[in-house]
Amino acid sequence: MVDVAGKPATAREAVARGEVKMKPATLRAITTGRTKKGDVLAVARVAGILAAKRTHELIPLCHPLPVESVVVECTPDRARSSIGVEATVRVEAKTGVEMEALTAVAVACLTIYDMAKAVDRGMTIGRIRLVRKTGGKSGPWERK
Repeated sequence: MVDVAGKPATAREAVARGEVKMKPATLRAITTGRTKKGDVLAVARVAGILAAKRTHELIPLCHPLPVESVVVECTPDRARSSIGVEATVRVEAKTGVEMEALTAVAVACLTIYDMAKAVDRGMTIGRIRLVRKTGGKSGPWERK
């Protein structure tokens, strides 16, 4: 692990995004609640939140952080036949929350896939990326 013992705790935030592409019929089944496993978007949001809080258990050498806020949004996009996932994670700590935001997005996307795979095994998960982060020694960063 990186030694952060001498660093001051600062307010930090990270935002990550990803998406699950699928057939239009799959998107309709998800948005109208016609999947066998239940409310896909609600479960994906909860899964993302739980994943952010447990990132240090999943990613080697990742510091356990006192996560203060996790917001996961799952937004259907009919034009792209996809569901966009965005996670915003906030903490006051000595190290950033980029990995927590990325993990939240990845697990929310995996949950969407799991809950709808009976309808469409051809779904693809992609475009998972950090969008912006604030706080810490390096300061703000935003994807252009």
